[in-house]
Formats: sequence, structure tokens, C-alpha cells
Amino acid sequence: MAAVKACNILITGANRGLGLETVKQLLENSCQKHIFATCRDPDGPKSEALRELARKHPSVITIIRLDVDDPCSIKESAKKVGSLLGNNGLNLLVNNAAIVARGTIHTSRVEDMKNTFNTNVIGPLLIIREYLQYLQTAAKASGTPGMSCNKAAVINISSVAGSMTRKPSNHIQSTVLPYSMSKAGFNTLTVLAAEELKADEILCMALHPGWVKTELGGEKAPLEPKESVEGMLRVIGSLTEKQHGGFLDYTGETIPW
Repeated sequence: MAAVKACNILITGANRGLGLETVKQLLENSCQKHIFATCRDPDGPKSEALRELARKHPSVITIIRLDVDDPCSIKESAKKVGSLLGNNGLNLLVNNAAIVARGTIHTSRVEDMKNTFNTNVIGPLLIIREYLQYLQTAAKASGTPGMSCNKAAVINISSVAGSMTRKPSNHIQSTVLPYSMSKAGFNTLTVLAAEELKADEILCMALHPGWVKTELGGEKAPLEPKESVEGMLRVIGSLTEKQHGGFLDYTGETIPW
């Protein structure tokens, strides 16, 4: 299994679901690293599990307030993280935070469409923009050619629901039109960002975690968070410039856009 050896890692939506499980599994890796675990409300009840991890690993985890819906919050988080990074830069940015809104062409509400697009597309765009300087610093400091998550990378946790060519495999996926449209936009952001980041040798790709049993995925999902994250970390650790601008799932299979 390829290990994620990135020294400085930032994960959005790290207080629950896949984000929290990713933090847990990164802690199991013996490589020296620092994890910036971000969430909307670090002091709220939904962040208790993350706070407990931070108490147990204070030298490894720093909890940062970052509301993906709030451009000011994103800017403030970047300033905070930047002051803690010093000259080392940020090696790995995981855009994980997302929301789901259900609906069809007939039932989707305008407000749900706007909120979903703000959280799942505009927020990640602004996060990449604000943290780009730290990714550039890490890429330059690595002194190694090529691309990898241990050098400098943006991993966008997307969904097959955003694929333009793969049809929904079940009724549930076909009734989340706002979510699917936002993930299609997120995938487009990945492709365009990859093109812009190429010159700086910052890897950028989209990763589908599978249909996972989380608050977002629901109880009917067949995949446990542990299995999904194990697979995703295996894929992330093996990425090179060959996967730059690509779309893979947690098993490493290529997904059509």
C-alpha cells in the first residue's frame, strides 16, 4: 500500500463522516505530519469527536474554523494556517466538505440549488485560490520533479453522481439533481484547476469515495467509511503526474467524466 507521506495536510469537513475517518487513518501512519482539520463549527456538538482526537494528538492536529459557504471564513482560515506553516508550505489539500440536496427537475428548489452550488463548487474554488500560495511553496521546496501528494496536491472528493456519461445506478442517485449538478460543476473545476496548476507541478484530481454509509450517504449505502478511506488513501498515496486532471474512484478505477 502506498503511504501518504505529506508533511502538512488540510482537510475540509473534518469533523464527521469521511473527513473525520480520514483524520483517524492519517494518524495511524507513522510518518511525521501535521493535519489541519477544518470544519464550520469547531466548538459545536458535531465536532466533539474531532476535538477528542485533537486532545489526544495535540502536536499533530490543529482544528481550524472554515465555513465553506463563507468567503471571509475561507480567507481567515488561510491566514491562520499560513501563520502556522511558516516556510514549509502545504503539501496536501483535500476538498472534502459537501452537502446533499434532493430533488428532480420537477421538485428541486431554487434555494437548494444555490446552497448546494455554493458549498460544493464555489467554496472549493475559493479554498484552492486562498491556499494556492502555500501549495506553491511546498512544490518549490520539494526539490523533486514530477507530481505527487507528498509534494503538493489538491484532491477533490467528488462523486460518480457528477459524471456526465455514467448513468445513475439506482433510484436514489437519480433523485439528487441539485447534488449531481453541483458535482458535475466540481468536476469541471477539477479539470480547469489542473490545467492552471500544471505549471507549478501541483497535482490536482477528483476522487469518488463510493456510496458510503455516512450522514451524507445514508444508512442504505453499502460501503463503510473505514473501507472507503482506506481505498482513497491508497489511491492518493500512489498518484503521479499520470493521474493529474483525472477522475478515479476509491479502488483506483478511472471514472468517465
